[in-house]
Amino acid sequence: MSVDATGAPVAGGPLPAVRGRAVRRLLRDPAGLAGLVLVAGFTAAALLAPVLAPQDPAAVDFEQVMGRPAPSAPLGTDELGRDQLSRVLYGLRSSLTVAALAVLLAVVVAVPLGLLAGYYRRWVDPVVSRLTDVLLAFPFLVLAVGLAAILGPSLLNAAIAVGVAQIPTVIRVMRAETLRLSAESFVDGAIAAGAGDAAVLARHVLPNAANALLVQVTVGIPAAVIGEAMLSFLGLGVQPPTPSLGVMLSSAQPFFAQAPWLVVFPGLVIVAVTLAFNLLGDALRDALDPKGVRR
Repeated sequence: MSVDATGAPVAGGPLPAVRGRAVRRLLRDPAGLAGLVLVAGFTAAALLAPVLAPQDPAAVDFEQVMGRPAPSAPLGTDELGRDQLSRVLYGLRSSLTVAALAVLLAVVVAVPLGLLAGYYRRWVDPVVSRLTDVLLAFPFLVLAVGLAAILGPSLLNAAIAVGVAQIPTVIRVMRAETLRLSAESFVDGAIAAGAGDAAVLARHVLPNAANALLVQVTVGIPAAVIGEAMLSFLGLGVQPPTPSLGVMLSSAQPFFAQAPWLVVFPGLVIVAVTLAFNLLGDALRDALDPKGVRR
């Protein structure tokens, strides 16, 4: 293994080589490439919603109530005559914003705790592990609903609730990676060269655990999208008139028999976003496998 004086992988050493091979594997994987393209497309659509939306998503037109899909409104209109395409684009933006904030919160809180628990096994690990077990005793969606009910309905509170519900899973991933990497020879070499605990964790353990963390983030985003949709559907997330895929499903529920497109299109977007991120996450997991056992 190519290392520097403290045992760290040097530039051009194993980490860049492994990640270079991972990129090539990902681009050769049809499912992974499809997921990457879809994720890029959904992200671009969310960011460019003000440009792509044909109308103001809050504009009411009582002459076009529950209009069928037509050239002037490709996805139809809702019970207030609002353009569904515009609302889906802005709803996608809300969902991905909540998902990004939730995953960011989970990573910021869980990564340091997972590193400390895996490295200091005698006194930090028992405390963090028991806290993680308590949180994992509650199903993800149940914990998110409970926290959202306590915090109150809003986009930010929905992100906090979903993010806190994801923290224990990220802690477990980082703890497991830290335990594995702490036993590697390059960590022993860094310690023998005089590196302190902070340097070992920051320069040696965390960079080598980034692959597993990246996969976990990719898998956590679709879970957060579903969590946001559920909270908004229950009235605990994004609040009307702000568009959200969950809000759209909730408001369209009474009109399903008369205007099924009000439910179908937001539901299809949720399914497509979830599938895209799961395809990408699965392909990343396979591509980043250093043993290449899945290829």
